[in-house]
Amino acid sequence: MFTCLVCRSLCIEATQLEAIKLAHRHGFDTVEARADELERLSDCELGHLLDEMQGKALRFGLAGLPIDMRRDAPRFADGMQRLPSLAQVLQRCGVTRLGVSIVPAHDELPYADNFRLHVTRISAVARVLADHGVRFGLEYCATPTLRHGKAHEFIHSLPQLRELIAAVGAPNVGVVLDSWHWWISGSAAAELATLRAEEIVSVDLDDAPVGIAREVLGDRQRELPGTTGVINLAEFLGALRRVGYEGPVRAEPFEFTGWQAGRDEVCARTSAALAQTLKGAAKTDG
Repeated sequence: MFTCLVCRSLCIEATQLEAIKLAHRHGFDTVEARADELERLSDCELGHLLDEMQGKALRFGLAGLPIDMRRDAPRFADGMQRLPSLAQVLQRCGVTRLGVSIVPAHDELPYADNFRLHVTRISAVARVLADHGVRFGLEYCATPTLRHGKAHEFIHSLPQLRELIAAVGAPNVGVVLDSWHWWISGSAAAELATLRAEEIVSVDLDDAPVGIAREVLGDRQRELPGTTGVINLAEFLGALRRVGYEGPVRAEPFEFTGWQAGRDEVCARTSAALAQTLKGAAKTDG
């Protein structure tokens, strides 16, 4: 497993170049690729950026989906027109993993209709990404408050997500696992043990605040991994090690305690938290 800096998951505003410098300065193994920004660079500019990364012994860990897959058909169609160009840039940058989260509710579409829509759109995206050697990871979101007040619930557990992936049937489509959603869904480590290493595209690590019931937690009310011990990260990571996962691990704590500090302090704390959590889990598992 290797660490990946994702600035937006730490509520940090940063350009691609700024993120690269932050990742290098604070000891991350990799950094998130911002496909839309990379696409706007000229060949010469992109070459210089990649040379700078190589000089820093840094690489891209993964990217977010650079098009809107969730809303109206015209917007999705516009995104699909751009996707081949975006995927080509990611391929040139050595990016082999990309992820997106599944919205766990809908105001209009019942579960079955939403499921069919997701199969169609995910299949279309996956085909383009496969042509450029990119795996497509899907993340289920289990936070109960994300479903409150919505007319129709949608995928919010690992079994439901795997059913969607099976329906898509594309070999480059897999799972993004987040310790927060694993914990807040009440899932057992035994559920993780049913996964194969090749199904897991990337992993997010978070902790949870002390003394707040899961049912009322906001999705952004998280903590840096290993800082509270509410989430059993040793158990979570141990299960992933046993199935043989090797890939990016990123922190996604959003508005954690201290998130408004300067971005260098936030990155330093995040890097240390990830390193300590991974090291601790390795000792426990060993």
